[in-house]
Amino acid sequence: MDQKFEGTPHAEIRLEGRRVSRGDVTHDWGLRLQWEVRRNGQVIATPPARADVSYQHPDATPGSYEIVLQMWKYVDYAKKPTGEFVNSRFVDISKKVSYTI
Repeated sequence: MDQKFEGTPHAEIRLEGRRVSRGDVTHDWGLRLQWEVRRNGQVIATPPARADVSYQHPDATPGSYEIVLQMWKYVDYAKKPTGEFVNSRFVDISKKVSYTI
């Protein structure tokens, strides 16, 4: 059975200080939902976002932070020899927000 990806998931996120929160996800595929947190361009955390509508990264290391809401898009099980998926991946479903410490 093929999974149908009807519509493109989208959610509005807003930043209040260091806490980011999300609204409802439209066209939700029901797959893993996560925050991607980057510091100075490097991914430092990918906490789950399905159960909680807000998140505050506990690390206060100085730098430029960027946060985006992502959802898993499953296409198939094809993987590289390293175990990394070839076609399936996380896709951004919100605009990025940023802050500096």
